[in-house]
Amino acid sequence: MCTRVVWPDANGAVIVGRNMDFHMDLLSNLWKLPRGIERSDGVHGTLTWKSKYGSIIATAFDLIATDGMNEEGFAGHILWLAESDYGKPEADATQLSQAVWLQYYLDNFATVAEAVAWTNESQVQIAQLFDPTGHLVPTLHLAINDATGDSAIIEYTDGTPKVYHGREYQVMTNSPTFDKQLELVKEVEGLGGDKPLPGSTLASDRFARASFYVAHQQQPKTQIEAMSAMFSIIRNAAQPFRTPEEGKPDASQTIWQVVLDLTNKRYAFESTTRPNIVWVDFADMSFNEGTKVLKLDLVGRLALEGGLVGNASHHFADIGEFDQQILSTGTAALEFVARKQDEFAAITKAVQALVGKKKQQAA
Repeated sequence: MCTRVVWPDANGAVIVGRNMDFHMDLLSNLWKLPRGIERSDGVHGTLTWKSKYGSIIATAFDLIATDGMNEEGFAGHILWLAESDYGKPEADATQLSQAVWLQYYLDNFATVAEAVAWTNESQVQIAQLFDPTGHLVPTLHLAINDATGDSAIIEYTDGTPKVYHGREYQVMTNSPTFDKQLELVKEVEGLGGDKPLPGSTLASDRFARASFYVAHQQQPKTQIEAMSAMFSIIRNAAQPFRTPEEGKPDASQTIWQVVLDLTNKRYAFESTTRPNIVWVDFADMSFNEGTKVLKLDLVGRLALEGGLVGNASHHFADIGEFDQQILSTGTAALEFVARKQDEFAAITKAVQALVGKKKQQAA
């Protein structure tokens, strides 16, 4: 589920590609968020902030930022990691809900170094969300990168953040954990080993292919060449639509992909089911404090014939205060349910025990 690749030296530009792999359509749209928005941590409201930087984000159900870049060329990408264990935070711990985890970083940091320093100092804890799709509770890790080519991977497997920081960390996929991925990839020919380049949809195989191809690129002559090359790399790591695999009824497929130019600040989006490429040039957008939150309707306006295509910077629209309030309420509801998960689990267990007892009595 998902792949992220950084090309830090594309003829003077930093180019990033990312696949979103999921078992269903996330109804993703792009949003323009200006500076000056006041937010809170989505847990207890202890951590509050006012966004320093404006950003473009790709959302899930218009509720959660899953990918994005801010006006400084700092970008972040949320991917799935089954091994994630966020632990049980202490009452006084710095916490962020998964709903605002990425957004906090986009709002507050211009560089990976700043973000890593804050993460290590604060030891921020992540509060899991309720999954609105009715499947697994999200278990996520975060990749961040910036316009200098710096990169970091942040994972939680024992309740505390484990940070892998360095320009050399160019690829992230899913399981196993990042330290194990780094060891596995050394077995592949061209990356330190003698095994042939693997071709399956396993996360470790996608990690190997993305690592190999980003390391074997010719220098591009133009921005178009650079972004096209990254699209080719990320497509090679994509997962096709397919029938359910044995033991994996919700096997993921690539539903969209993005390519970002962190240097020249262009954000390009391609949907698998609505396959036109659109992009946003930050130079065409105003992120000034006081400007409106705007939405680019990709669900309704992307279409192979007659839909949006090319530079869509001027097609963002104001959704109005009423719709914004509905979305805010939806996010708050997810966070409320997440805070009550232990109580809901206890109730569920009690009900199941009661039902089992009634069945025994009936028998």
